[in-house]
Amino acid sequence: MANVISARSLAKHYGRVHALDGLDLEVEEGQIHGFLGPNGSGKSTTTRVLLGLARATSGIATVFGADPWREAAALHRRIASVPGDVSVWPNLSGGETIDFVSRLRGVRRNERAYRLERERLMEVFLFDPRKKGRAYSKGNRQKLALIAAFAVPADLYILDEPTSGLDPLMAMVFQREIARVREGGATVLLSSHILSEVEQLCDVVSIVRAGKVVESGTLADLRHLTRTEVSFAAADAFALESVPHAHDVRFEHGRARFTVDSDRVSSVLPALTALHVEGLRIEPPSLEELFLRHYGDDLAAGGQDAPGSEPREAATR
Repeated sequence: MANVISARSLAKHYGRVHALDGLDLEVEEGQIHGFLGPNGSGKSTTTRVLLGLARATSGIATVFGADPWREAAALHRRIASVPGDVSVWPNLSGGETIDFVSRLRGVRRNERAYRLERERLMEVFLFDPRKKGRAYSKGNRQKLALIAAFAVPADLYILDEPTSGLDPLMAMVFQREIARVREGGATVLLSSHILSEVEQLCDVVSIVRAGKVVESGTLADLRHLTRTEVSFAAADAFALESVPHAHDVRFEHGRARFTVDSDRVSSVLPALTALHVEGLRIEPPSLEELFLRHYGDDLAAGGQDAPGSEPREAATR
């Protein structure tokens, strides 16, 4: 498949701070691509460059084969986006704001298909369009941005922390809308730090750290890079001595536990069969474990931002 988004050695500097420092990213057509990292890792700066809102210091970024800085106006006819920090015009109502954003994308307010889709979205998101922008809470501003993004069909959706401020019910509505646009053939770049959301929705995940993509691939591919946990009911852990390839052997709360390289899980099953184990549980590594593989040392050091993080004004969400 063709790449909708392509970034090569992308860099963005704010003085001596390197918000992006040689980032490589490929997003294929029809793909839901998770862009994963904590605040300050470079996600928002990347989306701003891809939307033509910031000019890269160096490197190459293309969207649909075009330079987003030079051809932003044409590209935005094909792109729907939700920013990480949604601001609204205080004196416009929610409905007026949605209509205005839609007109910027070339849709007239009285078009029947648009009006029907707009009403449907406001209903499923439980959104009141009559209030002025200044009266909306963070959650309602987020709903407004999502409705504006989904109300007009797009070829590419660039969503930066789209469920920030939404309650679990509205997050489920968002997931259904993502499934809908994907069925229509759209491509989605979903920037998030909500691991469960990315795990449920995305075909491919890229983990970004200090302005670089440090891991990229399908969840199945990435899980093979770490270990699977195996446990079963046991009186102690001595039985595990006969299990090949077992690591981190321990006994906790009446269960023997160990880890095994994900591509060697099948090799330990004959040994476990011979032990006549009961209550066997095999848990593949979660996205959280994959994420902590790259950021666990930051947490151990007290949660400090990695060198090269986005400046605070560039990372505001």
